[in-house]
Amino acid sequence: MPHKKRTATGVLGGLVGLVGLSAVAGVLVTATVTPAIAVSGYAATSAIDVFDNMPSYLEIDQLMLPTEFYRKDSDGNDVLMTQFYDQNRVPVNWDQVAPVMYDAIISSEDKNYYTHGGVDLLGTASAVFGNLRGGDTRGGSSITQQYVKNVLQQACEKDAVSQEEVEACFRTTTVSTGTDGIERKLQEMRYAIQLEKRYPKNDILLGYLNIAHFGGTVYGIGAAAQYYFSTDAANLTIAQAAAIAGMVQEPNTYRLDRPDSETNGAANGYALTKNRQVYVLNRMLSDGKITQEEHDAAVAEPITPAIQERPQGCQLATGYEFFCEYVTSIVLSDPAFGETPEDAQRNLRRGGMKIYTTIDPDLQATALDAMSVVPGSDGRLNLGSSAVQVEVGTGRVLSMVQNRPYSPSGAEDGSTTPVNYNVRNVNGGGGHPAGSTYKVFSLVNWLEQGHSVNEVLNGRIGNKRVLTSCDGATQNVRAGNGGAANEVGNFQNSSGYNGTVRKFTEDSLNSGFLAMAERISVCSTNQVAMKMGVMQSNGEPLDQNNNPYDILGSAAVAPIDMAQAYAAIAGGGNLCQSKVIDRAVDANGNEITPQTSCSSAISANVAATAAFALQGVMNATGQGARTNDGTPIFGKTGIHEYEHTWMDGASSKVATVVWVGNVNGFAKLNEYRANGWRLDQIRNAIWPEMQRAANRKYGGDAFPTPDSNLTKNVLTDLPNVVGQSVEDAQRTLEGAGFSVNVAEPIDAPEAAGTIVAQDPAGGRAAGGATVTITPSNGEGVALPSVSGSPQDAERQLRAAGFTSVTTACTEQDGAQPTVTGTDPAAGSTVGRSTQITIQYTADDC
Repeated sequence: MPHKKRTATGVLGGLVGLVGLSAVAGVLVTATVTPAIAVSGYAATSAIDVFDNMPSYLEIDQLMLPTEFYRKDSDGNDVLMTQFYDQNRVPVNWDQVAPVMYDAIISSEDKNYYTHGGVDLLGTASAVFGNLRGGDTRGGSSITQQYVKNVLQQACEKDAVSQEEVEACFRTTTVSTGTDGIERKLQEMRYAIQLEKRYPKNDILLGYLNIAHFGGTVYGIGAAAQYYFSTDAANLTIAQAAAIAGMVQEPNTYRLDRPDSETNGAANGYALTKNRQVYVLNRMLSDGKITQEEHDAAVAEPITPAIQERPQGCQLATGYEFFCEYVTSIVLSDPAFGETPEDAQRNLRRGGMKIYTTIDPDLQATALDAMSVVPGSDGRLNLGSSAVQVEVGTGRVLSMVQNRPYSPSGAEDGSTTPVNYNVRNVNGGGGHPAGSTYKVFSLVNWLEQGHSVNEVLNGRIGNKRVLTSCDGATQNVRAGNGGAANEVGNFQNSSGYNGTVRKFTEDSLNSGFLAMAERISVCSTNQVAMKMGVMQSNGEPLDQNNNPYDILGSAAVAPIDMAQAYAAIAGGGNLCQSKVIDRAVDANGNEITPQTSCSSAISANVAATAAFALQGVMNATGQGARTNDGTPIFGKTGIHEYEHTWMDGASSKVATVVWVGNVNGFAKLNEYRANGWRLDQIRNAIWPEMQRAANRKYGGDAFPTPDSNLTKNVLTDLPNVVGQSVEDAQRTLEGAGFSVNVAEPIDAPEAAGTIVAQDPAGGRAAGGATVTITPSNGEGVALPSVSGSPQDAERQLRAAGFTSVTTACTEQDGAQPTVTGTDPAAGSTVGRSTQITIQYTADDC
C-alpha cells in the first residue's frame, strides 16, 4: 500500500509549455484568490482563461463506511453482530473531537487555515516552482486542498473491485510530475476555492478529519483514536493528537500497529512517528496552541500505542456465524443491495448499511445447546448435523445452527468449516437426502388430487407397481425386502399391510407410498415439492429425473427449504420466502429492506388435512420427538439408508427441521453412538428441545379441522370370491384393498378349500374393510327326504350315512305315528355327523 498521503488527479491539458507556466503559476494563484490584482502578459491571461474553465463543482460522495449486521438480544435491544469494511471508519461530529486534535492538524498541515480562501498562496507557489525544478508535487497544499485530494481519491476507490484497482487510483492521482503535476495542483486549487465558498471552515476541517487516511485500513479520526490508542476522538491527549496528526503525511510509514518494524517499532520507541510527533508539537508550541510545559511533557512521554482491533466478518458473530454467512449471501445477491453482484459487494464493504436480522437469540441459544449432543468432529465418520427454525406465516429465520465450528476457510482436517449445511447454492452444504420427511409431498399431492387420507390401499410387500413419469413413460418397481434391483423395501423389513394413507403416513410405510405413487405419479409429487419451495440442493428442478425412489426422499435438498414447506402446512397453505432481514437502511438512513412475500402454495383444506395426518405421526414413528408440553405439533421422521436422519415438524407458530448425517461418505449411523445416543436416533435429542423453546416463546394453537371430503371413508368395489380357492380369494380381496379373515371350513358339497360364503357379500364396501370368507371342508351332502313311520325314517337316514338321528313328536288326536319332515329340512347341505331331527305326529307321543 502507498506510504504517502493521498492526492488527486488534475484535468487541465494543453497549457502552454513549462516556461510559460513558470511565469504565470504564481500569478494564477494570486488572480484566483485575489481577483482585483491586475494580471498582464499573454501567457498569464491564456492560463487564467483555461483555469477559469476548469470544473469548479466537486461532488462530495458519502464516505466509505463499514456495513453493520445487528441482531436482537433477549430484551429486544439491537446488538452489533458483525461488520464488514474496506475502510475502518467511525464518523464523528464536531463536538466528538478533542479541540487539541483540531489544533494539532492545523498547526502541522495548514497554520493559516482560518485566514486563506482555500489556497495557501505562498505554499502553493513554492510547490509549483519546486515541481518546475523537477521535484514532485508533495507539499504546499492547504487542508481544504488535502480534503479535495481525499474526496477525489475516494471517488475513484469506491468503484474499485480489487486491491490492484485501488493502487491504480493512488498512482493516477498522486504519482505525477511536470506538467501533469501542475495540472493536478491547479484543478485541486479550483475545487478548493469553490468549496470554501459553499461550506463553513469548520465543516471542511471536520470533513477532512473524517476522510483522512491514517494507515492500513484506518480512515478518519474516530477510527484512528480507537485503533491506535483505544480511546475516543473526544478524549485524545496532546501527545496522542500530535502523533495522529503527524501520520497524514505518510500514513503507512508512521503506523503504530507494527511493533516489530526495524525503522518504526517498539524497540526504538516508534522513532519515525516520535520524530514526526515532536515536529507537530513544536509547530503547536510555535502557534501558541500549547504551553511550553505541555509541549515538554508530551515530548518526554514515550509513544505507547494501545491497539484496539476492529474485527470484521462472520467469525466475529460468535454463535451466529453460519446465519451471518447466510445473511451475507442475501446481501450479495438481492437487488435491494446493488444492481449487480459487484455493486452489492462494494455496498457491503463500503456502503455503510445497517442490516437488522431476524434471528431470535433465545431460540438460537437453545439450538446451540441442543446441537452440542452431536460431536463437532468424529474420527469414525464425516459427521455433520444442522438445524433451522422459521416462523410460520412470515418465513423469518429464527435459529440456524450446526455441529461443526465455523471458520472462513475451514481447517484442513475438517474440524471447522465455512459450509452452511442448512442452505443450498450460496456456500451451502450440497443438501442431503431427505428420507421419509419427503413423503409429506406425496401426502399433499394425494390430497390435492381429491383422495381421502382414509382411503385404503394395498401396501403389502410383493406387489409390482407401475409408476408414470412426466413424459408419460412408465417404470416398474416392486415392493419387496429382498434388495433386488427395482425393489423398494420397508423399514425393518416390514411386510406391509392393507391400510389407509393416514396409517401409511404414521408408520412411514414405503410400500404404502409406492401404492399411492401408482395413483398420483412420482412426477406430480416432485412438482408439488417444488411448488412448496423445495428444489434440488444445486437449485435445479426436482422433476428432472423422477426416479421411483424420489418419493422416499432420495434427492438431496436443503433443510431450510424443508422448514419453509412444513411451515406452509402449519400456516394454512401459505408458503413464505425465507426471510433473514427485518430491516435495512443505507448510510443516509433510507430504507433498502429487501422484500419477501408469502403466497398460497396449497389450499387451506389440504393443509389442514395434511396437518391432521402428520399429527398422528407424533404418536407413532415420531413419538421419540414429542415435546409433551401441551402445544399441538405435527411432524415427520426420515431415515435415508441409515446414512441420513431427519426430523421435520411444526407448531402453528414455528417450524423446526433437524438433520444428522454424512457430510461425505456413506457410514451407517445405526452402527455408531455418541453421548448416549445411537446416531440414527440422535435427532430426538435435538428437535424436541428446539421445538419446546419455540413453543414457550411463541405458543401454538390447535390446527384447523381437517376437510370432511378428504377424511371420509371411501366405498370401493368388493369382489365376489365365492367359488374361488382360499388362496385366490385372499389374493383377490387384498389386491382390491381389503383385509381378509378366513373362517373355519364348513360342511359343503364343494371341494375342500372352495369358498362357499363371504361376509360382506360382493358389491360396494368401505375400503380396507375386513371380509370373512368361509371355505368348504368337502364333506357336505344333501339331506334326503324321508317318510313313513319314525322308525322307517330313521332307517332311511342311517342307511344314507347319517350318524346322529333323533325324533320330535307332536300329539294329534286319532293320528297314527307319521313323519312330517326333518330339521334340517330335506335338501339342506349337511355333514353326515350333523344331528338330524325327525319330526312326526301321533295320537299319544
